[in-house]
Amino acid sequence: MKINANEIRVGMLIEYKNDLWEVLKIQHVKPGKGGAFNQIEMKSINNNTKLNERFRSSETVEKATVEEEKFSFIYKDKDEFVFMNSKSYEQVSIEKNVIGEKEKMLSENLEVVISFYDEKPIQIELPNQIVSEVRETEIAIKGQTVSSSYKPAILDNELKIQVPPFINIGDKIIIDTRTLEYLKKV
Repeated sequence: MKINANEIRVGMLIEYKNDLWEVLKIQHVKPGKGGAFNQIEMKSINNNTKLNERFRSSETVEKATVEEEKFSFIYKDKDEFVFMNSKSYEQVSIEKNVIGEKEKMLSENLEVVISFYDEKPIQIELPNQIVSEVRETEIAIKGQTVSSSYKPAILDNELKIQVPPFINIGDKIIIDTRTLEYLKKV
């Protein structure tokens, strides 16, 4: 489906130069002279390469037609991750290179959305928030200002994030999967 270059959004999949690309960053530029354009950073789904392209507002690009289905994560087997469709009980295996850094946030029975392109899984989308337990963190010092002082913490899924001083070892917290930031204590 053809879309206008102004309609391109972060996370969108587009077909460009005989490849499938995931949009990582968009910057709208309006120079003093000439027409406005979008500077777009993309990552190839197949080759894992990056590309920066300029698209004028009048240009059109092909938005990739992908099917999205909800699956639950079951288990990891060597370098493959197995997911199950809760309606049809169909199982699908996805290679580690497709999942990438999202691997650390996967937990048993976590519901994710898997994108299929030509019946091949190409991308997984985690829920916006997940619950994790703090495994290691420093002890807060009394009298320390609370305003904007954060301390490092290691979570049960090996992620390293910054948390407020009142968070202790064993606390369950909610983190944002898109930014890997602390949101709130459970």
